[in-house]
Amino acid sequence: MGDFFGKLTAQQKHETERQLEVYRNGVQDILPEAELKNKIAKSIFQNQPLKIKLGLDPSAPDVHIGHTVVLNKLKQFQDNGHIIQLIIGDFTGKIGDPTGKSAARNQLTDEEVMRNAKTYFEQFSKVLDMNKVDLHYNSAWLSDLQLEDVIRLSASITVARLMERNDFSERLSTGKPISLHEFFYPLMQGYDSVVLESDIELGGSDQHFNVLMGRHLQEHFQKEKQVVILMPLLEGLDGKEKMSKSKNNYIGVDEDPNNMYGKTMSIPDELIPKYFNLATDLPVKEKQQIAEGLENGTLHPRDAKMLLGKTIVRMYHGTGEADKAELHFKTIFQKGAMPDEIPEAEWKGVGEVLITDLLAGLGLLSSKTEARKMIAGGGIRLNGQKVGDVQMLVKITDGLVLQAGKRKFVKLRLSTAK
Repeated sequence: MGDFFGKLTAQQKHETERQLEVYRNGVQDILPEAELKNKIAKSIFQNQPLKIKLGLDPSAPDVHIGHTVVLNKLKQFQDNGHIIQLIIGDFTGKIGDPTGKSAARNQLTDEEVMRNAKTYFEQFSKVLDMNKVDLHYNSAWLSDLQLEDVIRLSASITVARLMERNDFSERLSTGKPISLHEFFYPLMQGYDSVVLESDIELGGSDQHFNVLMGRHLQEHFQKEKQVVILMPLLEGLDGKEKMSKSKNNYIGVDEDPNNMYGKTMSIPDELIPKYFNLATDLPVKEKQQIAEGLENGTLHPRDAKMLLGKTIVRMYHGTGEADKAELHFKTIFQKGAMPDEIPEAEWKGVGEVLITDLLAGLGLLSSKTEARKMIAGGGIRLNGQKVGDVQMLVKITDGLVLQAGKRKFVKLRLSTAK
């Protein structure tokens, strides 16, 4: 591919630089960046949109904010008129992506893939205009490959190259088995880029090996090589582990506005700029101003998190719900008031009960041990009053309100009450 930037008018060069600045923001790496700039210039010069690929093996149906990091980057390309190629790995999903795994993944059935994919589409529509997405299932071409085709494809890569993957080398060094079919996963998903002639492929930083395989295979098949954009992994609410439902440190895109806002307020202060960068649709300059304000002390972390919470809720539920969520948080957590609507729970029996038994029995906390810890930390309130004694006996009355932590409330209703 020749130098297209030099062929552009001054206005076209400015547009190339503008797009490049947007795409650079928040990424971990662009491989190689010079080629990305030239591809943008070529697109403008030829008035032809770029094809931006994202491959998905729908192994789990629920999408959280961590997943939207790459979706938000896709949205930037879509907003600039480029074509989003969304590939559902209904074929590769049956192999299972070995990335980051210490053992082979369970292979998905056709029914599981399609069920999870349907849920993905519904949740992705909160970020992308799905009417403007080119949707592909890679079984359309991978199922047609003959054994001879697969052998030729596997001849394009060496075993030594495949063993460069950390998960493969670590499993080999610790004596854990590697099934032969797992080697075909990066080859198959890389072949997707050959078939679709993708210009750019996006992926998380943990997908480094996989997405570069597409570039390698395009060169092997004498196609123009795609540029790879790697996005950072977003830490969860604990500030340590990657956001994950299994670690319960996530914000789901389908969560109710109040919970979404409240969870955002609990992230560590040091992650505020990263969340703005990766999880919001604010303009680049505004993100930079927020980061600068936090660094020089002109913006308080609490105020930044309130803006972050409101922005995230607005993105998935609309401006009206974002305003309500902010008011709800201010009313309950800043002013110490109780919410207008509190979930009710039935309690059988009267008399007195140990506070720890009551908290565990209502399901506010998972165990009596956790209840004792929460009381010791000052996180339990009874009718708005803090509980300080783990041996406290509570007189059961209809309408009694318990609060555990910042967001959990329950109102007692006696089963014998009329």
